Amino acid sequence: MTGVGADFGTSNSAVAYFDGERLRYVMLDGDSPILPTAIHLNRTYTALTGSAAVEQYVEENRGRLVELVPEAIGVAATEIGGARLGESDGEQEDNRNTVYGQLYDRGQPGRLFLGLKRLLGDAGTDRLSVFSRAFRLVALITPVLQRMREGVQQVLGRPVEKVHIGRPVNFEGRDAKRNRVALARLSEAGTYAGFRDIQFYPEPIAATLSYLWRARPDKPGIALTVDFGGGTLDLGVIRYRGAEFSVLATEGIGLGGNRIDQLIFRHMLFPLLGKGEVWSREVEGRRIESLFPFEEFEEGLLNWPITQLLNQARTKSRVVDAIAGGGAAALKFERLKDLISFNYSYNCFQAIKIAKAELSEVDSTVIDIPELNLRVPFTRTQLNSLLSESLVTVGRLIDSVLAAAGLKRTEIDLVIRTGGSSLIVAVRDLLEDYFPGKVVEHDPFTSVAGGLAIASFHGYQFNSGGFTPDGSPRIGLRMAATVIEEGQRGNAD
Repeated sequence: MTGVGADFGTSNSAVAYFDGERLRYVMLDGDSPILPTAIHLNRTYTALTGSAAVEQYVEENRGRLVELVPEAIGVAATEIGGARLGESDGEQEDNRNTVYGQLYDRGQPGRLFLGLKRLLGDAGTDRLSVFSRAFRLVALITPVLQRMREGVQQVLGRPVEKVHIGRPVNFEGRDAKRNRVALARLSEAGTYAGFRDIQFYPEPIAATLSYLWRARPDKPGIALTVDFGGGTLDLGVIRYRGAEFSVLATEGIGLGGNRIDQLIFRHMLFPLLGKGEVWSREVEGRRIESLFPFEEFEEGLLNWPITQLLNQARTKSRVVDAIAGGGAAALKFERLKDLISFNYSYNCFQAIKIAKAELSEVDSTVIDIPELNLRVPFTRTQLNSLLSESLVTVGRLIDSVLAAAGLKRTEIDLVIRTGGSSLIVAVRDLLEDYFPGKVVEHDPFTSVAGGLAIASFHGYQFNSGGFTPDGSPRIGLRMAATVIEEGQRGNAD
């Protein structure tokens, strides 16, 4: 018997399997167990997933001028003429007018979708437009789940239909029913991907299981798991004693690494691309000066999959005019023009991620973007300042989950830190301040998948007894389960 766990993440996904002795991870993307949660569809609706999807999209949009045209969605006909009521031989004029919808990119070679997990709980977003078709959200996430299933099947050499899939404590969104909506969609997509027996399991609890399996603590205690990933921050409080554990409380909010990266882009790069600069131009023979309308560019810059929409005549003409105005700001607008023309927003975010990771080891680094001839000094102090409000939110969530569990900070014996954003020094320092000497790091990118595989092997369930009517895990739930059967030993690969 083998348990299979699938961590379908906002930014990345992973699959693990567990046979009772050894925990292994499937190489989903080349020689990496980490699969970018991305899907690309070309005009024949052929799907690419993972890093290949991202690379295809970036390359096909370099230097491509966007031509936005209105989409024809129908024809409206009206009759104008001299026939009186009841007459059939009057002369009439049939006036037909084409009805146009929103603008679309006529030459776009492919569509890229990222972070679709963030939309799962939004009941109002059921379909997304892909060229001339409307694709259900469920259909767009199915290829990623299918690749995960096929990956583990290839390794095991047999069909895989049973799986534990991770879920955040609370999916993103404001809808009161967001958790139920998201789980229904994820279940449907999983079924289309070929899974027939799906159990959903909270991600912070899964991360706790993989840690306890690996560490095998010889004393009972209470653990707080802080799972800070790309899209959400999830907490779980678990009491463990030998091979037994019980879930005391869970909490979760929509705060993750993707928002942090956007925050860094906004504060560190926007001023170097023309934000706040004066736009000087000739209008009807007069010299006009005003602030450059940078706000028109911000959404496209902060969401790199749509940056290419800025590469159109109307938008770029403003940048060209700003360059022509000369002055010290011209260089900044040159950078903005190059970023838009060659779709370099993706490169900017990659540089930000690298620099952010480096600040986990050093006090200062640079955001290096050679495509724009930029090397921006970036210090840990600056990052900490940018994160000040987010850190307050993290602290409040910790206090909230401990209150729900009926515990004080001093009653926590172990703090398990996992998820990519948990590597940020400011987050590490906050946890150490709250729980001195009790914090451990655990597999930032694969801990959840590993724990899900363990839960699958043992048949653990977090079912209707463990969730409130809106689909979120029930706070204060006490649910006993076996972590590791007696006599089982082994090391994680």
